[in-house]
Amino acid sequence: MSQTIIFTDLDGTLLDHETYSFEKANEALRAIKSKEIPLVICSSKTRAEIEKIRIKLGNTGPFISENGGGIFIPDGYFGASEPNWEDAGGGCALIRLGAKYDDLRDAIVKLRSTGFYIRGFGDMAADEVAELAGLDLADAELAKLREFDEPFTFYGADKESLRRAIEQLGLHHTMGRYHHILGDSDKGKAVSILAGMYRRKFGDITTVGIGDSPNDVPMLLAVDVPVVVQQPDGKYHPEVEAPGIRHAGGIGPAGWNKAVLEIMSQR
Repeated sequence: MSQTIIFTDLDGTLLDHETYSFEKANEALRAIKSKEIPLVICSSKTRAEIEKIRIKLGNTGPFISENGGGIFIPDGYFGASEPNWEDAGGGCALIRLGAKYDDLRDAIVKLRSTGFYIRGFGDMAADEVAELAGLDLADAELAKLREFDEPFTFYGADKESLRRAIEQLGLHHTMGRYHHILGDSDKGKAVSILAGMYRRKFGDITTVGIGDSPNDVPMLLAVDVPVVVQQPDGKYHPEVEAPGIRHAGGIGPAGWNKAVLEIMSQR
């Protein structure tokens, strides 16, 4: 039987949209740990935010930060480092896929100068990010440690004009909890790279991807078994589709728990 690899979004998926708790997914988390199924976090969150969550989860494998901007691999996990891997410190190597953060900040300034009323995390103090995201101050500080992707708020109705303006700057736009501006990277590209490494490690693999928002679509298109969980209103996001997608019967971590247990029982 092939080895299962689970790639998961965090906010609104494994983590509750409001409380950021994964308590409702604990049954499935225990089950995949007992079966030694790799769980790869693939989030818009920063490395610092993800590392804090990994400690709570007892997760020690690779992870993907900032919408596919960076792949972090614990030293020795796949054997020797490869030439394109950077030493990221903290016992991790980095495969850098995302744009330079300074370039994204410059783009925010340019967009604002052309009339778009936008504010990035880099424009906000930690207390403002905390209030916006429902975080405590310490976690808001971690959310501001951006490397490859800039979340921002947009006060306007014409999202298509905003998207075109971002594309004209040679950058890209996606949506999660917030708007994001990023370079030529996405969750799907990062997942495909890691899946190739897992394939070399295990041979035959089956990849599962679980998300809830448009920024998860590239990940869902890159896996064998795509799963979408319900948003807080109990509905599925209308822009989240992929061939063969499974609709988990539950909101956030409750849906995550149900979907993972069903997939494990079928395998």
